[in-house]
Amino acid sequence: MIYLLEIYLTAGHLMTPKQFFASTLLLFSILAAPTFADVRLPNVISSHMVLQQEKPVHIWGWAEPGEQVEVSFAGQTKKTKADKSGKWLVALGPLKANKTPATMSITGKNTIKLDDLLVGEVWVCSGQSNMEWSMTQTEQGKDEIPKADHPQIRLYNVVGHIKKPEPQEDAPGTWQACTPESVKKFSGVGYYFGKNLQAKLDVPIGLIGSNWGGTQIQPWTPKVGLEQVDSLKADAKNGGIYNGMIHPLAPYSFRGIIWYQGESNCVSGDTDIYTDRTIAMVKGWESVFQQDDLSFYFVQIAPFPYSAKFKNRNKGINAESLPRFWDAQTACLDAIPDCGMVVVTDITGNVNDIHPRNKRDVGARLARWAMAKNYGDSSMVYSGPKYKTMSAKGNQAILEFDYSGSGLKSLDGKPLSQFMIAGNDKKFVEATAKVVGNTVVVEAAGVDKPSAVRFGWEETVIGNLGNKEGLPAIPFRTDSW
Repeated sequence: MIYLLEIYLTAGHLMTPKQFFASTLLLFSILAAPTFADVRLPNVISSHMVLQQEKPVHIWGWAEPGEQVEVSFAGQTKKTKADKSGKWLVALGPLKANKTPATMSITGKNTIKLDDLLVGEVWVCSGQSNMEWSMTQTEQGKDEIPKADHPQIRLYNVVGHIKKPEPQEDAPGTWQACTPESVKKFSGVGYYFGKNLQAKLDVPIGLIGSNWGGTQIQPWTPKVGLEQVDSLKADAKNGGIYNGMIHPLAPYSFRGIIWYQGESNCVSGDTDIYTDRTIAMVKGWESVFQQDDLSFYFVQIAPFPYSAKFKNRNKGINAESLPRFWDAQTACLDAIPDCGMVVVTDITGNVNDIHPRNKRDVGARLARWAMAKNYGDSSMVYSGPKYKTMSAKGNQAILEFDYSGSGLKSLDGKPLSQFMIAGNDKKFVEATAKVVGNTVVVEAAGVDKPSAVRFGWEETVIGNLGNKEGLPAIPFRTDSW
């Protein structure tokens, strides 16, 4: 570089001003070009991080092509060589949970020491604004933030909103211990989810936040996911947010994803294909993170008057757009392995606010799914009633449900509400409903032969069916009209 600079300065007087300016730009681009003589790491591999227990742990970075790199941690030492592009990766064997801070060494021509590392459970918290909504914006934040001193919970937030045409190798972010200061700007849903897990499991919890308000699901989806869903193969080139905000995290090892998104897709009238879009995103993330067993727990979007608020943006939106979108989200439960859904109809508060402020109960309900499905708590009731079957007996429709818990009930103690029933004419009318044993019996005057029932098929009027554990029933329809 010094030799190059000497030649440049010597020849400078022979150039025209235009040539001198152009050559100056070229020289500085050369001087600024990255070199891989020293081992480097992505931001997500750093001090204070939590490593996922019981799974292979991926550690990666860059070095000079062909340079040998050695990673030592928890009694393991793994060696590899950087490839022709300077990239390297090692996989440590599965680790046991460890609450005692430990050190990792990464050695090439230089040595990097990462301190204060814990081993436990790691989850990615992603989506649009309702996941991005920070602790300072939550209903309970004023009381919770001063108490959020949890050294066994670590937070990593992808900083900013990043959209790129090509997958990026790194993104800004820093691992931090959870303190009243560091938690302020972190996802409220993510924090409450992690707090519940840490209290029950007594192991370190790592939470990785990557969110962007107002976004649809498409740009979060990598090409490899779209290619695995027939209906979306033609779209296998959108993924700008994935490129900037998810790909830089891969292949970090983690247990699963909590996801709160869908409002923007509902507004756009994307109902019919949203289930497939969700399948594509999950399959894509599993591929790029090299994990085919990721748990995926998401929040069904809250009641909101979409047809009134967004009619100027989408003239096709109507009073059934939200219920049909809920239907598409519910279909994910059967379409995606290791999938779970949280219903929030009963804790929305102000239905005219698209951002419900009670994130504490949302995070706690997501944690129920993880405790039951990932951590073996067989006593945990993790879902509200989900429609199973309907049979007709005279003028009555008899409904059976999964996830009834210890029994069906009215959540507010009032008669069951928001049930509709139709006969052979396919015209729905308001119905009466009551719990009979483990079923709900629905009927209405004038409907002699029930053919279909709907529950909660409204944008803002909330039904009160739930289970005795206090979890609301999933809005549903028995028809496919």
